[in-house]
Amino acid sequence: MLTDQDILSALALLLDENTNASYGHVWEVDSDKSTVNVRLALPYYANQNRNVIERQVAEVINDGRTVNIHFQNQVVSASVQNNLPGLKGVKNVIAVASGKGGVGKSTTSANLALAMAREGAKVGILDADIYGPSQGMMMGFSADTRPGVREDKFFVPPVAHGIQVMSMAFLTTKETPVAWRGPMVTGALMQILTQTDWEDLDYLFIDMPPGTGDIQLTLSQKVPVAGSVIVTTPQDIALLDARRGIEMFRKVNIPVLGVVENMSTHICSNCGHQESIFGEEGGQTLAEEYGVDVLGKLPLSLSIRKQADTGSPTVASAPESDIANIYQSIARKLGATLASKTETFAMPTIGMSDD
Repeated sequence: MLTDQDILSALALLLDENTNASYGHVWEVDSDKSTVNVRLALPYYANQNRNVIERQVAEVINDGRTVNIHFQNQVVSASVQNNLPGLKGVKNVIAVASGKGGVGKSTTSANLALAMAREGAKVGILDADIYGPSQGMMMGFSADTRPGVREDKFFVPPVAHGIQVMSMAFLTTKETPVAWRGPMVTGALMQILTQTDWEDLDYLFIDMPPGTGDIQLTLSQKVPVAGSVIVTTPQDIALLDARRGIEMFRKVNIPVLGVVENMSTHICSNCGHQESIFGEEGGQTLAEEYGVDVLGKLPLSLSIRKQADTGSPTVASAPESDIANIYQSIARKLGATLASKTETFAMPTIGMSDD
């Protein structure tokens, strides 16, 4: 019969597939002659990974006793650039960005938020694309949805699929263009971000507009961002712009937590044949260049587009599908990567020069 110390030593060596490293000393064991009680404490949520963990533990403790596994998850606030004060009601802000439009950033943001919620976290989405907000439609809200108001100064975010959502789409009509100059846009962003009554979120995903302009710089200077995710396709022109996005985050000392390669392969809806129509391994090359991980690769699939257009993204409408499982894996790896980030960052001065 294994001793508690034998079990602890073996469990510490098990591989956590979300970090590609051993779990380490995150286990507690209490046993008697008939039962082994195991507690696993993780700094990120991994509810959809429990069956895998249970199998790993069962292989370690295989001495005929009953094994009870208890999972404990606690997400804490990660360090942010320039030690900016935290956002009320939010533990961690994660920016989802791309260098250019059309690479599936908003679809990825919505599905990642839903996947993180399925893992057990409390999640929100801020649609920071003031000119072209899409999260309202993507998350299934009707065109006349408006946020609630508390104390005449706070927006109460509408909720869809268990996700708190705030978007410029809730403050305008779909026919109304936002014909504003930069200062008005950044002012609107800060208002809907800081005057929204976020309720005890573990993660707030910010769906960024494409590019590296006013909104991105305002975010990096005034909002406590724990990390960023870069969405790209394998196409060379998309990778070129994705590099600019990574460089911008590096210059303002917001860590890039990883790369998501979208539209990695095209899957024929009739025969299932896969073809890399946008190129191969572009996301991997980009990640290696900047020393970050590829969090996952998603196919160019008709179902992803249809489900997003109808207001029920893949993770909500087909949670057991292969594509939803990819989003779940990305969400777990993202949470684990953020939890491992302990550095303190300092905000540099942003200026212009001729060179």
